[in-house]
Amino acid sequence: MHRVLALVLVLSACDSGAAPDAKGAAKQSAPKDEGSKAEAPKDEAKPQPVAAAPKGEGPVLDHTVKAIDGTDKSLADFRGKALLVVNTASQCGYTPQYEGLQELYAKYKDRGFEVLAFPSNDFGAQEPGSEDEIASFVDDKYGVQFPMFAKVPVKGEGKVPLYTTLTEQTPEGIKGEIKWNFTKFLVDPQGHVIARFEPGVDPMDTDLTGKLESVLPAAG
Repeated sequence: MHRVLALVLVLSACDSGAAPDAKGAAKQSAPKDEGSKAEAPKDEAKPQPVAAAPKGEGPVLDHTVKAIDGTDKSLADFRGKALLVVNTASQCGYTPQYEGLQELYAKYKDRGFEVLAFPSNDFGAQEPGSEDEIASFVDDKYGVQFPMFAKVPVKGEGKVPLYTTLTEQTPEGIKGEIKWNFTKFLVDPQGHVIARFEPGVDPMDTDLTGKLESVLPAAG
């Protein structure tokens, strides 16, 4: 009888869509309806240590990417500026970080800084809209003035070349698959990725702003 009961419980867990995490505990799969805001992994729900690399190491970011209006844009055009590359989503618990990103951009743009936002639907299907819908959303709700790019995959085999470089070719301590929306990569004016901040790190966190100030090309 005990064996039958155990088998029923195992089958029930499989049918529920839960998947075991690295410690063997069950995680609930993210909701897929457009109005849902799936929770980020628990270890990403709080600020994480800064992952950093020595200046001048790793590849130079010079990829050609699509702007949100469909035009081509070379990242080499941003050479000479510090960059924060962020994968974003409109229906995420971290979506209010758009406000912090805009504040960060406004504070440092005149000192040679840009935020580059890449919407992605990879996590909890939290970016279901078209590029036009995304552009309208960030403009109407957050008054975003920094560059927005076309929606792209940022993880798995289908990720775009930029994110292949960011997650596979950067120095140890920075490389690794994106875990959730609003992962942030800091790029120095020479085009090298020098730090990574996980989603729980607010854009105005002093660890992030301090690292950014250390590589800004112009004094404020």
